[in-house]
Amino acid sequence: MSFAPRPLVQPWKRANNTRTLLILLASVLPAVLTALLVLFTGFDANLAVLAVFLPLQIVAAGLVGLSAYGKRGFGDALLIVITIFFSAFVLILLLSVFISVITEGSKAMSIQFLTQNNVYISNTTSLDYGGVGNAILGTILIVGITTILAVPLGIAMAVYLTQSQSKLRGMVRTVTQALSGLPSVVSGLFVLSIIVTFGFSKSGIFGSLALFPLMLPTVARVAEEALKLVPSDLRLAALALGAPNYKAFFQVILPAAKSGLITALLLGLARVIGETAPLLLTVNVNNGTSWDPFNGPMETLPAYVYGYLSSSFSSAHQRAWGAGLVLLILVGVLFGLARFLGRAKSLKSKPTKQKASK
Repeated sequence: MSFAPRPLVQPWKRANNTRTLLILLASVLPAVLTALLVLFTGFDANLAVLAVFLPLQIVAAGLVGLSAYGKRGFGDALLIVITIFFSAFVLILLLSVFISVITEGSKAMSIQFLTQNNVYISNTTSLDYGGVGNAILGTILIVGITTILAVPLGIAMAVYLTQSQSKLRGMVRTVTQALSGLPSVVSGLFVLSIIVTFGFSKSGIFGSLALFPLMLPTVARVAEEALKLVPSDLRLAALALGAPNYKAFFQVILPAAKSGLITALLLGLARVIGETAPLLLTVNVNNGTSWDPFNGPMETLPAYVYGYLSSSFSSAHQRAWGAGLVLLILVGVLFGLARFLGRAKSLKSKPTKQKASK
């Protein structure tokens, strides 16, 4: 008994050409109509994208989805259009900000701009003199102190929330979530009230204290999620081998969550390094260079940008753009350094694991 071979299945030959043509028209026609409206009527292009293109695209995609796949296709088409449009919208905004900072800030970049301070510099002084060296130093010192205070406490809170069985965990989590919604200006006002009440003078340490409640909840929440992702079998295996609880945590769970803890550190830095309001309220501006965060005024990059943007002179605006680019580069360097250190440690641990397995 013989069987005839099955014919070769070629799905592309069964494609619906009419459906493909309708999808192509639904994708292109709204953009063409919007472009013609802008060209021949002088209608604002930005407003046309939101008021004309998006509604036309939603209607066209919805009709095609309804005719091709029914009610389910209509809903899927709407979801796809809205997701793609707003994702592209946000991406374009981010790219425009990024490109603007690079193109405008690069005009002020030079060696002296990165190393000099602003003593005897006014809003009309040429960019050949003065710079953000003092602001870079002040930002590193203030944010560094905040990191030293917030990261250990945030990780300790995450350990308490994930490893403890205490009934106070709910209250600690509630306080952490409440702090995550704290406006930065409120944190600055609270520290300013302490300065005024006790007669202290504004200094870098109070700027660090104002940034502390902003960084702490971010580190605690991300670290908590990182510790939750560690499989419980690792801890149970360590306990079964006779390791005490603290050794099981420090030698098994904590190394397994290392990448997540580094992410918590990075997100905490990103949360506070660009904050302006708390620093304006708690740290006086200093055109000179200060190495002492506990005494006297100190300049920071966010305050530097704010101060020169309020001027009406173009040279001052260029200094602000340059400081913004320096702040962007500083964040990139910190992120890259943290990632490099985490990766370097993981690469060093791999050979030992391979030798142990052999």
